[in-house]
Amino acid sequence: MFGLETHLLILLVICLLAACAFEFVNGFHDTANAVATVIYTNTLRPWAAVVWSGFWNFIGVFAGGIGVAMGIVYLLPIETLIDQDVWHGIAMIGALLLSAIIWNVGTWYYGLPSSSSHTLIGSILGLGIAYSLLPSTTEATFSWDEASKTGMSLLVSPVLGFTLTVFLMFLLKRFVKNKTIFKEPHKRKAPPLWIRIILIITCTLVSFFHGSNDGQKGVGLVMLILIAIVPTYYALDNDKDPAGLRTSITQVEQVLSKVDSTVLSASDARELSLLNAEVREMNGVFAANPTTHNLPKDTRFLLRRDILLITKGTDRLMESPDITLSQRDRDQLKAGVTGMRSYTDYAPNWVIMMIALSLGIGTMIGWKRIVKTIGEKIGKEHLTYAQGASAEFMAASVIGFSTFIFKLPVSTTHILSSGIAGSMVANRGIKNLNAGTIRNIALAWVLTLPVSMFLSGTLFLLFRWMFA
Repeated sequence: MFGLETHLLILLVICLLAACAFEFVNGFHDTANAVATVIYTNTLRPWAAVVWSGFWNFIGVFAGGIGVAMGIVYLLPIETLIDQDVWHGIAMIGALLLSAIIWNVGTWYYGLPSSSSHTLIGSILGLGIAYSLLPSTTEATFSWDEASKTGMSLLVSPVLGFTLTVFLMFLLKRFVKNKTIFKEPHKRKAPPLWIRIILIITCTLVSFFHGSNDGQKGVGLVMLILIAIVPTYYALDNDKDPAGLRTSITQVEQVLSKVDSTVLSASDARELSLLNAEVREMNGVFAANPTTHNLPKDTRFLLRRDILLITKGTDRLMESPDITLSQRDRDQLKAGVTGMRSYTDYAPNWVIMMIALSLGIGTMIGWKRIVKTIGEKIGKEHLTYAQGASAEFMAASVIGFSTFIFKLPVSTTHILSSGIAGSMVANRGIKNLNAGTIRNIALAWVLTLPVSMFLSGTLFLLFRWMFA
């Protein structure tokens, strides 16, 4: 399989199983976010709620695309993604998986609505920083732009969750005359049919969008594993003919030829020279291999390396004030680079299926610990129908926009927890919040990034030393 030696094949299988375990843990860790309201309000029996939620998480993974997944991958320095040393890749993946699973399981055990998104992203950030500290990687540059966008997404989304739920509760109180929706659920009695329908719809939406966003994180994680351990086989999308790259190469080459190197600074001129060299190398590959369907595996990785370096280099070069290209030329360059990236930014169907199954099955297990926190401990009063529906509708909306419009990862846990808190405040003000639970949730939120960064960075440096 993949032409790997037995011990590397075993490591690949272990890493893939660990990725499935992470997504499985993500499923049962975040289940309460989707099913808390329908279980707590007796809208659905627990087994029916988690199976229904698991099904829609599964569907969501397939519908979400790979925009968020690739955003996760490219949080790492480009240099880590073009390193063909398998043991370096194993060190990276081992540290990433272990740190993420340790923190996820720990917070689930104590019933804290911690974020799998924060954990995974913190682990990746820790890896990137640790990688840049290695003596042999002085040229590595961390993707601070991607990290800042992701960080802003994680920071702003809970605030939106809180604010929008307060606003939605205000609208419900203003325009809904039937006061049943604002009452505490009966412990053994199902709510009226119209309320049940609303709560089932909001549960479905949160489950679907959770799958579309969080599932992509798992897809990105598996692609990191494949790129690290079998870099030549998964260098390019095997379902696409590499010959299609020629059009994109020509577009990039034409624009680069219009750049006047004599007016550039020394660093920009060097960047332009490197870009031209990478374009020539790609043209050389196709000149030497007329039958592109049978490109050697090492050559496919070389093309991947050039595509990622061209992406990074053109982004840098276009920021230079000395570049006087027209908007048309810039658009042509962007189109060429985007065409190239369509060969590297992909995920095989079997990867998406594996993650969808892991997330869907995980969603059906382990929901009890966090449901109680969501339903009873965030506020000083028990969750009402209106509060649950408002928080879940808002959470589904924020996650959906983040996934399909902005292609950014968000935390389902923190968005919904913030929404529940907002619904409590909308009812009786800030004093209606349970200070102890809010403190624990905030503590998990504050600690997740630094702890996961420290764990992954430390483990990475340890593994690199062990595999040196």
